Amino acid sequence: MLPTENRLRRREDFATAVRRGRRAGRPLLVVHLRSGATDPHAPGESASPTCAGFVVSKAVGGAVVRNKVKRRLRHLMRDRLTLLPPGSLVVVRALPGAGDADHAQLARDLDAALQRLLGGGAR
Repeated sequence: MLPTENRLRRREDFATAVRRGRRAGRPLLVVHLRSGATDPHAPGESASPTCAGFVVSKAVGGAVVRNKVKRRLRHLMRDRLTLLPPGSLVVVRALPGAGDADHAQLARDLDAALQRLLGGGAR
C-alpha cells in the first residue's frame, strides 16, 4: 500500500502534474511527472514528499479490473518513490490494455516511462 503522505488526492495537484509536468507514454500507461523541490501550495516550506496518483477509466474494464490495476500500480509506485526528486507529483494513467496485462508488464512499462522522464532514456 502507498503511504498516506505519498498519495495524490487534490484535484489541483492532479491538474498541476498533468498540465505542467512532463509526459511519457507506453503501450499500457502514460506517466505525468511534475518535479519540484517545494510544495506548490505552501511557499517557503521545505521539500514535501513525492506524491503519486492514479487514473484508471472505465475503458480499462469493469470495477474489479480497474481496482486490480490500481492496486498493482500503487504497489509498483511504492517501490519507486525513492527514485523521484522530493516534492514531485506523479500521475499514472492506465490505458485500456492495462486491464489484461500482468504485474511484470505493468512494471516494465512504468520503469521505462520513469526512466525516460528522469533523463535516462532516449525518445
